[in-house]
Amino acid sequence: MLQSLLFSFMDKADAKISFSMKRSELFFSALQVPIDFAMIVLAALTAFAVRDIPQILALKPKLYAFSFDAYMQIILIVAPLFLLIYALEGLYAIRATRRIHKEAWTVFKSTSIILVIIIVSIFLKREWFSSRFIILAGWGFVVVYVVFARTLLRSLQKWLLVKRGIGRHRVLLIGTNGKIKNLQRMLQRNPYLGYHVIGQVDNVALRQIKEIRTQCGIDEIILCEPSVPDDEIAKLVDFCEINNITYKFIPTSLQTTRFSISIFNGEPLIELQSTPLEGWGKILKRTFDLVGAAALIILFAPLMLIVALLIKVTDPAGPIIYKNERIGSDGKKFYAYKFRYMKWRYSISRDNPHFKEALAYEKQLITERSVRHGPLYKIKNDPRKTMIGRFIERYSIDELPQFFNVLNGEMSLVGPRPHQEREVEKYKEYHRRLLTINPGVTGMAQISGRSDLDFEDEYRLDVYYIENWSLWLDILIMLKTLGVIFSRRKNVS
Repeated sequence: MLQSLLFSFMDKADAKISFSMKRSELFFSALQVPIDFAMIVLAALTAFAVRDIPQILALKPKLYAFSFDAYMQIILIVAPLFLLIYALEGLYAIRATRRIHKEAWTVFKSTSIILVIIIVSIFLKREWFSSRFIILAGWGFVVVYVVFARTLLRSLQKWLLVKRGIGRHRVLLIGTNGKIKNLQRMLQRNPYLGYHVIGQVDNVALRQIKEIRTQCGIDEIILCEPSVPDDEIAKLVDFCEINNITYKFIPTSLQTTRFSISIFNGEPLIELQSTPLEGWGKILKRTFDLVGAAALIILFAPLMLIVALLIKVTDPAGPIIYKNERIGSDGKKFYAYKFRYMKWRYSISRDNPHFKEALAYEKQLITERSVRHGPLYKIKNDPRKTMIGRFIERYSIDELPQFFNVLNGEMSLVGPRPHQEREVEKYKEYHRRLLTINPGVTGMAQISGRSDLDFEDEYRLDVYYIENWSLWLDILIMLKTLGVIFSRRKNVS
């Protein structure tokens, strides 16, 4: 029945494309409402059916009694409340490519809000019914049933999108630069995004755009061309408004994903926001660093003591802690603490009586064995390491003393890795953005490939972190670091 309804609806669409994106999404969003309602009622019926389980398992008599009819009257009153909260939380927004895990989280959050409302209502009006089990079971079944039904419906929608072209947005790209070409390749490789690129033109030529619309149809235009004059852009916007075409543009000068828009003297004004790590964000991050570093020092104190003893036993000539000069926030120098994993005679430290020989040997190894490109180096099969040093570096145990750098305010738990002065000297100008915040013990690059990444890839990940920082992101990176440190690095031996 659903299939026949879909195809009868398709026959009424434009001849050149069987289903416009907006019409398709409107249909599926409208269909979602009765499906959600049905899943809510089904969840309530399931909860009612299993309501006796706690008493059966505990061998206790049931302390409450209410009829099925009275129960269903309450459910039919409460069910529209679910739909209202779902709507307020954006679960009926007209979008074809929503991610399932985000939608599931929104369903969980919205249903939990309703659970609180129901608990408060029953507290005020206890004659409804007194079963705590049926309330909690109903909440769980609603989450599971609604997410399951939405997953099936979204799978059907995506199948129709890819296999039948139902819901695809016909998009025309305008521009000649690398951004528009990258966008075109990305849209062509990912049909699930719901876009069909019908063409790409160099400039805003309305006559050519009108011909393309007549031949292929256009649902959306994306502009990324800084050379287009304002008067031509105004004509293009008017054309899109008149013909019900969505107009979007990619600002070629913006280097950040965070910005705010305001009106100044009647004109739109865009302000770039390089990072949330300002004001209260900076205070919150510093508080997290202090508490987290103190807790981690206490947690890893026994392990650090054992490692210190092993280093002293295997190579007693040198210090346990190796202080390596690094460049921190605003270009300030500081000493990053690490457990020494190299033989003392090869350590790059001015306290080493063989410093000049050690430095010359390192330069030789960098030339012969470095496996990284750009300003950074990484020596493969480094012969300078001790036996215990190879182990503690492989699992990043050598970096545990950096928690004391965090307490000193020289580093953060999460951030870009600190680099040596000779590496920073090889930075290009835009790379210096990494020096705008404190370096971190771990970071985006460490959980995405550690020292196996090229420097440019590491830079892009760190810039993403700077632009999108949140306390939750710090927590996620810390948790993922635990799993990453047990995976062997390609460039460590």
